[in-house]
Amino acid sequence: MGHKAINGFPILTADEAAAFIQHGDLVGFSGFSAAATPKAVPAALARRAAEHHRKGEPFQIKVLTGANGGPTLDDVLAESDALAWRCPYQAVKLTRDRINAQQVGYVDLHLSQVGQSITAGFFGRVNCAVIEATEITSDGRVYLSTSVGITPSLLHHAEKVIVEINEYQHRRLRELTDVYLVPDIPLRQPLEIVSPLDRIGADHARVDPGKVAGLVLTNQEDQTTPFTPTDEVSERIAGHVVAFLLAEIQRGNLPADLPPIQAGVGNIGNAVMAGFERQARFPKFSMYTELLQESLVDLLLKGKLTGISAGSLAIPTAKRQAIFDDMDYFAKRIVLRPSEITNSPEVIRRLGVIALNTAIEFDIYGNVNSTHFNGSLVMNGIGGAADFSSNARLAIFMTPSMRKGGKISSVVPMCPHVDQNEHSVHVMVTEQGVADLRGLDPLQRAARIIDHCAYPPYRDYLRNYVRCSGQGHIPHDLRRCFELYANLQEYGSMLPEPG
Repeated sequence: MGHKAINGFPILTADEAAAFIQHGDLVGFSGFSAAATPKAVPAALARRAAEHHRKGEPFQIKVLTGANGGPTLDDVLAESDALAWRCPYQAVKLTRDRINAQQVGYVDLHLSQVGQSITAGFFGRVNCAVIEATEITSDGRVYLSTSVGITPSLLHHAEKVIVEINEYQHRRLRELTDVYLVPDIPLRQPLEIVSPLDRIGADHARVDPGKVAGLVLTNQEDQTTPFTPTDEVSERIAGHVVAFLLAEIQRGNLPADLPPIQAGVGNIGNAVMAGFERQARFPKFSMYTELLQESLVDLLLKGKLTGISAGSLAIPTAKRQAIFDDMDYFAKRIVLRPSEITNSPEVIRRLGVIALNTAIEFDIYGNVNSTHFNGSLVMNGIGGAADFSSNARLAIFMTPSMRKGGKISSVVPMCPHVDQNEHSVHVMVTEQGVADLRGLDPLQRAARIIDHCAYPPYRDYLRNYVRCSGQGHIPHDLRRCFELYANLQEYGSMLPEPG
């Protein structure tokens, strides 16, 4: 490396950079689903925390990111007990366990709201930002790497900034980037995006050079974990989704030139994308979504996916390298934006996005739980699902009908935690079938969900629950609405065997 400074900014070791961060600080990190997460400074912070703890001194920080920070951030900080508070999303088991043990505070927040919450000061002062970039110029232009997320907001509002210059990341990633920092109220103007590839900003973010404490040089790829491979259940769900959308086109409810599609993360989303590719009758399509998943690279190369607006390249090494190797092709078809733009309700509604998201469970009246098990234990977080579902032209939620060999039903009388209510849910899909809920009253919704989506051994129980719940617009028996969960805790199955 050999430099003492680059463009006037001092070169620091990771440990020297970590020394700028103190116990109790609110620290913002770049990264979105482990793409462009800092690689060196979080590990140095973990070492710093461990040293303080050996001396009997406290050292924990509050962590703010665009989404999941991945192994180079959440893992190392959780393992060293350096994490006091986390927002807005996490997907690491150790962090999750500490949150559920009430050892780490967690604020689960819509991703579209993080940037504006920083601007409004809802979190207090951001003491430091640690961000990954491919270059920073002397006048404060910061060229980002594989994600944008909340990085422009962090650079603008943080009191001091540490920049990891990652020499592994492709310098032409700036050609994908479209950075627009949304002004605070009342200075906001309409976002002039009428198709997914429209650009409204710059190929770089900006920082006041006087706030930059220094640069840390790295040469390390993103540690993005591949999603679980598709299986028979996810492929059956995907088949139902593909057939439903084709039928909507045939009925004239959707145009043959489809509105942009959004897809949540995971094996079900990947299975749906693969289903679009396999079905020759499914039209070419574009996407306005949060992240570019592994399955989408091949769809772009084959021309089935014509273009994508996202916030992150959350893909394993081989697929990421395919993009790096053919930037002339991909730079015309990919736009990476900040979370306030990728998840903007204004833009989602204007484009008429078709939203495809996964759930943990849903109830018989159409409410969705996508974040908590048994109403109490958080899984990952709400992410951007509600940003899309509550503003989409068509909001579709997908989940297997059962888990644990049938001991757990994904269709229940009442969800003990709701993060997408029935007003934002249009269609539900399991491997059993499709429940189109549009225009149905609650009792009609219940009948359709039970008949088309519930795991068959649970259908009689669910029908009986509705029948015995009495009067009201949305009938419930408050003595029995969580009976399945009580059974699960006592017997290990929501429907225990007789005797």
